Amino acid sequence: MPKTVVLIPVYNEERHLEGLLSRLRELYDGDVLFVDDGSVDCSQQVLRKLEAPRTRIIIQPQNGGYGATLLRGFQEVIECGYDYVITMDSDGQHRPDWIPDFFREIEQWDVVSGSRYRTEIVGNGEAPADRRAINATITRIINEVTGFGITDAFCGFKAYRVAALAKLQLTDTGYAMPLQFLIQAKYFGLSLTEMPVSRIYDDPNRRFGGDLDDPELRLRYYLDKIHVERKRWNL
Repeated sequence: MPKTVVLIPVYNEERHLEGLLSRLRELYDGDVLFVDDGSVDCSQQVLRKLEAPRTRIIIQPQNGGYGATLLRGFQEVIECGYDYVITMDSDGQHRPDWIPDFFREIEQWDVVSGSRYRTEIVGNGEAPADRRAINATITRIINEVTGFGITDAFCGFKAYRVAALAKLQLTDTGYAMPLQFLIQAKYFGLSLTEMPVSRIYDDPNRRFGGDLDDPELRLRYYLDKIHVERKRWNL
């Protein structure tokens, strides 16, 4: 049997963690790895209560960013010799219900990327207008660079073949890490497909923090990151 793990980055999500793991365990009895990114609420205390032989936690002492949390998790997943990993957010936007389908599909690909826009699902919420517009712009540019034909460049629900993931040289610690990943996936010849997931926005007031809360600055940040990564790999 393949060795699988679900990797969940955490930052100030104390109210979601117990329910998320409870639902996850109804569908999946394999390994789960939570990586806390220096939460300042009670997330770390909750995670320590949830820790068990197949539910592991890593606590990062300081907030390093979304990408940093995933990179730390990827490092652990590679070192522990897993075959497949699924990443999902801990803020209630990702449903564990999709996990069995993604683990089945990843056996045929290097990456299975969730999409909130490929197929309309009953009950889908509305994305904030600025987020949807920026996603559409960045997704179009990523497709021009990679030819992947994806519809959602930023969805954090993904399945990866760990041997393929280990080929990459990911370094971005912020919200642009998924874009760095997609460009490197093209450069290193990874196969990729999309699967639809629900579009859930329970908290329309959720913020990125700092300058990234300004849509124009956030778009510029993403475009700059794409430029740097394209130059790095001559794409």
